[in-house]
Amino acid sequence: MEWIWIVPVMMFIALILLKTLEAKLNGDSEQSPADALGYRQKKLLFSAAERSFLGVLDQAIDQDRYRVFGKVRVADLLEPQPSKNRSEWKKAFNKISAKHFDYVICTRDTLSPVCAIELDDQSHNQEKRQQRDELLESACNGAGLPLLRVPAKRTYKPEALKAMLAKRFAAKSQAEASSEALEDEVLVGEIGGAVR
Repeated sequence: MEWIWIVPVMMFIALILLKTLEAKLNGDSEQSPADALGYRQKKLLFSAAERSFLGVLDQAIDQDRYRVFGKVRVADLLEPQPSKNRSEWKKAFNKISAKHFDYVICTRDTLSPVCAIELDDQSHNQEKRQQRDELLESACNGAGLPLLRVPAKRTYKPEALKAMLAKRFAAKSQAEASSEALEDEVLVGEIGGAVR
C-alpha cells in the first residue's frame, strides 16, 4: 500500500529535476521573469513637443538663478505627511510614486524646487488623466509647490512663458510672505504671553 504513494512522489521529484535542468540548459536559471523579456534603450528622453517647450522654457528663466529638470518623479519632490498609520502613508505614497512632472524649475545654487510644470496635450482631456491632474494639483497645493499647467501648442513665445512663470512665482512669494507673517504673529503672541 505504501508503494502507491511512492510512485507519485518520485514522479513529482523527477519533474522538478527536469524543469531545473531545462532552465540551466537555456541559461535563464538566474533570471527573474522581468529580466527574461530584456530591455532596450529609448531613442529620446522627450517627445518633439516636450523638447520644443524645453528650449523655450530655458529662454524664459533666469539661467543664472534657476535650472530646469525634465521628467522628475513626483515622489522625489513630494511625500505624504508623516503618519502613525503606515498603511495609510504607503497608500498615499503609492498614488504619486509612479507619476512624474514634465519639468521642474529649481534654484541653481541649492536645487530647491521652485515650480513644477505640466505640459497639457490632448491626453489631458481623458477622464483618467484628469483624475491624475487633480491629484497632482491637490498634492502640490497641500505641499506649497506651485504647479504651472501650460497648454501644449505648436509654438511658444518666451515672453508669454516668462509672464506665466512670473505670475506663478509672485503667487508663491505672496503665500510665503503671508505664512511668515502668520508665524511672526504666533511667535510674538507666544513671547508676549510668556512675558506677562
